[in-house]
Amino acid sequence: MIAKPKAKTKTMVEAKTRTKPAIKDKARVPENVRVVNKISAPHVSGNGDERKSKGLRIPQYAFMKAPGITHDFQVGDTVEVYCDHEKNKERVRGWIHGIVVQVDNKMVAVQFRSNVFLTDGWMVPDRILWYPLNSEHIRPVAKKSVKREKAIPDY
Repeated sequence: MIAKPKAKTKTMVEAKTRTKPAIKDKARVPENVRVVNKISAPHVSGNGDERKSKGLRIPQYAFMKAPGITHDFQVGDTVEVYCDHEKNKERVRGWIHGIVVQVDNKMVAVQFRSNVFLTDGWMVPDRILWYPLNSEHIRPVAKKSVKREKAIPDY
């Protein structure tokens, strides 16, 4: 007798095709990968409400001492500084008037109209000396009130 080949049914064909992708999926399973630095897209907020929700940003200042500053120097203020300077073409040590040209949270820059010198004897070419805010060698100049009395004419 001759064996007659069996006709493949539709369910047998579908069963074979289902098993093949399952084998391929197993081959594609990635190994456990350790992520050290996860890169993510930056968060962009269009309305700016997120920054407000974090709280107030308080400026941070690094004070060497307590923040009780005795003088509040502003650019343009006239101050007196105790330093070496030229007076009548002689080098003297004493108080000299200067103008504040820069202020930061620790230091004050003062510029002078006459030559000033460093403590080791060198002349400062731009005539600007820097002092700490709490230095005893710098003091504000009290502004003199210039009141002229108006003469009342006798008629």
